[in-house]
Amino acid sequence: MDRHLTGKGLNFRPPGPQINLTRMLVWLGLIGVGIWGISQIGIGPEFRIQPMFLPTPTATRTANSYMMAAEAYFSAGKIDDPNDIDAIDAYRLGLELDPENAQARAELARLLTYSTRLLSTSASQLARLDEALIESTRAVELAPDDSTVQAIHALVLDWNASYANTADERRDLLTRAEQTASFAYNLDPDNVLALAYYAEVLLDQGKLAQAQQHAQEAVTLGPELMDTHRVYATVLETFGQYRVAIEEYEKAAAINPNLTFLYIQIGVIYRELQVYDVALEQFDKAIAINEANGVQDPLPYIAIAKTYSRMGEFFVAALNGEKALSFNPTDPNTYGQLGDIYVRSRNYEGAMPVLKCAVLGCTADENEVGEVDVVGLELNNLEVGFYYARYASVLAALSRPGQNYCPQVQPVLDELRRVFPDNPLLMGIVEENEAICRLIATTPQP
Repeated sequence: MDRHLTGKGLNFRPPGPQINLTRMLVWLGLIGVGIWGISQIGIGPEFRIQPMFLPTPTATRTANSYMMAAEAYFSAGKIDDPNDIDAIDAYRLGLELDPENAQARAELARLLTYSTRLLSTSASQLARLDEALIESTRAVELAPDDSTVQAIHALVLDWNASYANTADERRDLLTRAEQTASFAYNLDPDNVLALAYYAEVLLDQGKLAQAQQHAQEAVTLGPELMDTHRVYATVLETFGQYRVAIEEYEKAAAINPNLTFLYIQIGVIYRELQVYDVALEQFDKAIAINEANGVQDPLPYIAIAKTYSRMGEFFVAALNGEKALSFNPTDPNTYGQLGDIYVRSRNYEGAMPVLKCAVLGCTADENEVGEVDVVGLELNNLEVGFYYARYASVLAALSRPGQNYCPQVQPVLDELRRVFPDNPLLMGIVEENEAICRLIATTPQP
């Protein structure tokens, strides 16, 4: 069943069972009178029944109960829900009662790291990874000889490296991640989780042969763990072995069937293979899980919008992009995605204000879609770089003598040249738009 926006929908609700309210009230009254009468009978103080409606004692919740709840929430796929308690919340509450629990801190760090796959902006992802690093560092301080604690710390360092501001910072984080993963494995060679995370670090370092060897060994020794299949799938995907990668992601999803980012990744691979109908089915699975948990997550709708855009169905793509935006109308990344869809459908006039919100930010009056203030994206990764390039290209394309947007174009191009001077694709876009603006500047006004 399609859960994304297609323009059709029906809703049927079966009638509920009928209740005889009068009979129920009579029975409740008789029961209440009987219990009251018994409570007044003096049959010895040690056997006296307590009167009704006394306040009940409040149970004190233990740290362990919160940890168990966190594991249950994680299994249910309820990792990060802004509207209700989730796995991350449960770990935090448990740690308030037991702050020296290194294993719980490490598991919280692991969840915080994985939850970045559920966030749509690089700023929120980076903030979440910063928090994960704080928790995993503290866990290592509390239990330096715990192999799993060290392994999770390696995972957190590795994922933080993806958001490093400079090449030197990224290299340093990956070096620390490799050292930590190696230490975790040496502490306990039977710790399959340590072996899997070691493989992921090696993959990000470009040591592909070693990464594949470690990942394959991890999945062989720990086929019951979601993480081993996820890591092996990531390695296979890097090697372009998409069919086998899908099988490994599916095995991971079979172990933890409510983790939406697994289905989204499967769908992304099918989209790359141009098997669009299966890709959409995977994204719909993610939506169904979110609906069951009451989670409003824009990412599956963004993935669906991109898929329909690839298919050339721009109207449906825009509908799903706008649905994603409705969940979080202040998210500049979603404006960038929506603006890209508008550009692909040649709706340049519609794309210009939307991309402005993504790149420079906008006020509620300027925001024709979300009608709220939006803070623009910081130019700190390649995806944002292409939003900048799209915005500059739209402004240049709509410029003409008498309606010249080029004064707004040049500052955006200057930023691209400053941040990505060695990217040939972006620099080609910069030079092309500068040429357009030079031509307009030399064209006589009408």
